[in-house]
Amino acid sequence: MIDGEKAFAEGLGRLRRRAKAQGNSITGEQVREEFSALQLNEAQLQMVFDYLEKHGVGIGRPGEPDAGLTVGERDYLQQYLDELAALPGCGQKEKENCILSAGAGDREACRRLTEIYLKDVADIARLYVGQGVPLEDLVGEGNVALAVGIGELGDMPAGADPSETEGELVRKVMDAMEELIRENADKKRTDKRIEDRVNRVADCAGRLAEEYHRKVTPEELVQETGLSMEDVLSAIRMSGCKIEDIEYAKDGI
Repeated sequence: MIDGEKAFAEGLGRLRRRAKAQGNSITGEQVREEFSALQLNEAQLQMVFDYLEKHGVGIGRPGEPDAGLTVGERDYLQQYLDELAALPGCGQKEKENCILSAGAGDREACRRLTEIYLKDVADIARLYVGQGVPLEDLVGEGNVALAVGIGELGDMPAGADPSETEGELVRKVMDAMEELIRENADKKRTDKRIEDRVNRVADCAGRLAEEYHRKVTPEELVQETGLSMEDVLSAIRMSGCKIEDIEYAKDGI
């Protein structure tokens, strides 16, 4: 990812976090401020506004976090929230006490703290729908990050502010979801590059086979495509050695 793209993606991440803290809402001025260094024009800023609204973030008003959910994701979310509804409620004082007790190594406080934050994980996941990762996977990844974060509370310094610790747990959950989205996007880009390379080799093999009136060799494909032998052989393997216009050796490629 080039520097400009990375800065843009990081900016969107910061805006989503800020919107979460503001009730799924962000102002136009906050968006402009975030991307001021990138000098986006009005059309580009409008694309950012459209993107945020599509993902449940309201511009100058409360957002609609479920707007981007599929029917299946809505059903999953409702079932998940119905199950959480059976858990006892929690006030801010109990939450702070649980954080402090979990920091002191109280296992029961850790368990209760996990229960308390499960709905928050679902709420956070709703901010990341529509980015290539199903809601269920986002919730699962967030829950793992939550468990890890709570397990690390024993390392927090004595006298730590519970509200800061709470913010750190939320940050860990959001970081985990964003990393999952990045990994998924990277995999899709890799898969697309592989698919493009296989198609390039197959198309070239077909064209040369028609010209030569015979099957072609990997060496000829290297010369014609400009790809390295490693890339050509990799493409052939990824096709399952099923590109019919290539001459394969009896013992392999």
